[in-house]
Amino acid sequence: MTNAVAVEPAPLVRARACTAAASFPPPRRRRAAGAIRASPASGRTEGAGELPAPLQPNARRRGRDPLWHGGGFILGVDLGDARTGLAIGRGITLPRPLTVLKLRGQKLELTLLDMTRQQEADELIIGLPVSADGRETPQSNKVRSVVGRLAVKAAQSRGLRVYLQDEYGTSTDALDYMISRGIKKSTRDTKSDAYAAVMILKRYLMSSGQGAKIVLPRQPELQDKLIVQSRQDAEI
Repeated sequence: MTNAVAVEPAPLVRARACTAAASFPPPRRRRAAGAIRASPASGRTEGAGELPAPLQPNARRRGRDPLWHGGGFILGVDLGDARTGLAIGRGITLPRPLTVLKLRGQKLELTLLDMTRQQEADELIIGLPVSADGRETPQSNKVRSVVGRLAVKAAQSRGLRVYLQDEYGTSTDALDYMISRGIKKSTRDTKSDAYAAVMILKRYLMSSGQGAKIVLPRQPELQDKLIVQSRQDAEI
């Protein structure tokens, strides 16, 4: 059984079961700090309920400390039932569309991990569908199921951090963006998912990662691996 939970930057959140494959938290339900177990090696010395700095998204760390120049490339992901758009970005530079994958299930998850290696990314920012009032939808549960499995595989294979980012309105923003740049309709039809991923990354970067929630494996050894790898990435 896959075990991963989406965690607010602060405080920590209790998980719930969405499918037999993954567990995730209900919206806006909070629990006491430290409820998600971590071994002493993880070094949780931050304030009550605060994630250790290495588990915070790069944009959040950069926003808090302008002198911090760690963090590598970011892979933005717009998950869909049939197509998944990808974008790549780094720091404050404008993200760019990468590709659109027509894959599902394990093939999609393994391809996403392979793309992070190719692009030298150290975090994934994945869009979470929500309604106009911020409520989660049936599509949110589908995305959480995929992301839960992906987060565990990403931690096991590379110590790679996975975050969820509210994607409401990004498809419309992507269309407006493409039209404003004179992109032909035929290209818009085939590349819209990749440009939606661009908008997800743009929102993440412009908000300094304030809305991004880490999807944290329950296993303490995987939490430790994420922290160790994040520190190593920041030193490169």
